[in-house]
Amino acid sequence: MRETATAPFIPQIRLYQDWLRDQRGLVFDDYDALWRWSTTDLDAFWQSIWDYFALQSPTPHSAALAKNTMPGAQWFPGAQVNYARQVLRHADAAHAAGVPAVVSNNEKRQQRELSWLELRRQVASLALHLQAQGVQPGDRVAAYLPNVPETLVAFLATVSIGGVWSVCAPDMGTHAVLDRFKQIAPKVLIACDGVTHAGRDHDRLGVLAELRAALPSVQHTLLLGNLDATVLVAGCARWTSATARDDAETANFEPLWLPFDHPLWIVYSSGTTGLPKPIVHGHGGMILVQLQLGTLHNDVGCSYAPNSWGERYHWYSSTGWVMWNAQLAGLLGGTTCVIFDGNPGGSREQPDWTTLWRFAADTGVTFFGAGAAFYANCMKAGVTPVRCGDLSRIRALGSTGSPLSAEVQQWGTRFMAEAGVDGRAQGRSDGIWWSNISGGTDFAGAFIGGNRELPQTPGKMQCRMLGAAVEAWSETGQPVIGEVGELVCTQPIPSMPLFLWGDDSGARYLASYFDMYPPGHGRQPGGGDAGPEAGAVWRHGDWLKIDAGLEGGCVIYGRSDATINRHGLRMGTSELYSAIEALPEVLDSLVVDLEYLGRDSYMPLFVVLQNGAALDAAMKAKISHAVRTALSPRFVPDGIFLVAEIPRTLSGKKQELPIKKLLLGQPLEKVVNRDAMANPACLDWYVAFAQKRLADTARQ
Repeated sequence: MRETATAPFIPQIRLYQDWLRDQRGLVFDDYDALWRWSTTDLDAFWQSIWDYFALQSPTPHSAALAKNTMPGAQWFPGAQVNYARQVLRHADAAHAAGVPAVVSNNEKRQQRELSWLELRRQVASLALHLQAQGVQPGDRVAAYLPNVPETLVAFLATVSIGGVWSVCAPDMGTHAVLDRFKQIAPKVLIACDGVTHAGRDHDRLGVLAELRAALPSVQHTLLLGNLDATVLVAGCARWTSATARDDAETANFEPLWLPFDHPLWIVYSSGTTGLPKPIVHGHGGMILVQLQLGTLHNDVGCSYAPNSWGERYHWYSSTGWVMWNAQLAGLLGGTTCVIFDGNPGGSREQPDWTTLWRFAADTGVTFFGAGAAFYANCMKAGVTPVRCGDLSRIRALGSTGSPLSAEVQQWGTRFMAEAGVDGRAQGRSDGIWWSNISGGTDFAGAFIGGNRELPQTPGKMQCRMLGAAVEAWSETGQPVIGEVGELVCTQPIPSMPLFLWGDDSGARYLASYFDMYPPGHGRQPGGGDAGPEAGAVWRHGDWLKIDAGLEGGCVIYGRSDATINRHGLRMGTSELYSAIEALPEVLDSLVVDLEYLGRDSYMPLFVVLQNGAALDAAMKAKISHAVRTALSPRFVPDGIFLVAEIPRTLSGKKQELPIKKLLLGQPLEKVVNRDAMANPACLDWYVAFAQKRLADTARQ
């Protein structure tokens, strides 16, 4: 079924406010008032989310927020939930409406649909298989799988019986995967034989053998034939057999009721130095926060509800990025999830940035999300709608992963207008609506995001999320408006980590997020200090500016620990990238500030240029002029250097801090984990550059 509603959808956040008025007697003059209520009366707000989405538990809970401490907040004590149960409660109604659960495609254009009833049957079959292998609640199931429907089935089957899920993308090498999975000692390993990426098949059976040899805790291995459906490996059970059952036991299968804070999955920090942090989130917290984020703020509706009939939700991701978790969360609300496995930019030999757009046209996507870098690449590649098919069903765009520049957002709005989508069908005069969000793997949610009812300004995010008591703090720890400050969250959110796996004392968890400000400082709901027993605020590590006014937007300026500080003026690196990468000759860039322990600031800029462009005096002058004009003469780089690649993590983040530390003289092995990088070979150039610079400095 490809039909969508002919009338404009009523915004999901408006439906929620109507419910608050009718069921709670609460009316708010504007979004700012609604946000302030949600961050000061936390118990009432999160209880309203539970009730609005009609979440179920066989046992009552005593309070929504029984204990407000950070960390250690106690949410919904007494309640029992299960992520898979919340997903599968939609199966009968969605199937009766004729909408699929999952639509998938890949680089080989192998499009498939998975019905809700077939999803339920496969989840039940695999869950029973895992139980037969001895998987008990709390046991870890590790997966080395791509973004295919089978991965969603494996996740839901695992968590339906209380297993704890953890996945690594097959583009990760053996060492990077073992750095993660060794920490959690999985009982079961589910892996694929290989993947297709950038036009080539990549065998992963060798990696599978190495993983099995290095993970003695694994008692059972399940193999998915992703490249070859007939593949057989000794000692591995076949995916097709494990998901083939269709009998009375599968028909009667029901996910277990679990405590609200039962571990759901383990995700990992970027791991630029040392071992990645294994971050544990709970069932209940993720259900609440993903429904709040996906439905209320991203405006993604239930596919069989009259107001959002035929909704099809796509957010491009690999399984190695937390947006995979956000994508599958569409199933929590009964939404058809549309997923793509492969490279969105085509192959190296034949780049094609129309790939995802054509996929969206073919599958009838209504909400289209991707990383900010994707839109920037499309703009630079000159993508036009005429090459992309019928995009008229898309009513909203989403962006995250890095700051989205005003120029790129304006390009995207023009692109969609040329495709026949200008926002007027949804009652907007400012073009298609963008839900630009900023959050993190750390809590698998967002702090800043969208609101379909608010005005939008290119390059800015619309609002602070409901329930997220986000502030920008000055260097003295005071909230500021209209100024760049440290992003903090002063109140708990249900999806904040339960703990870090193996961090028995909690010391690593505290050091990661709660050690910058004194306990109690700024912890009073609505503002002011609380006692030290309340714990400290969450410090996220981003620079944030919150605009003044009731509808003030928000801008993330990059990581606060990679800030440029030039002669007393500080600036996030994203502002420099916006100025530099707006030049058509510049494909990518990285800048670091080597001011350290009183040394004079030295700010080198590394650039990747288009084929045929030369970094001659004229090009350097053009770059410097762009920075001087867009920002300030103070931020003109001290040197500009041509490089083949910008070092990035597996999730696509620029490796600013490791390169900064390398240039300050620290050894490579102490500043970066090569296995956590997408392009580790490029580091050799930076090592040689650092050695030469240090030698030159020593001679001066």
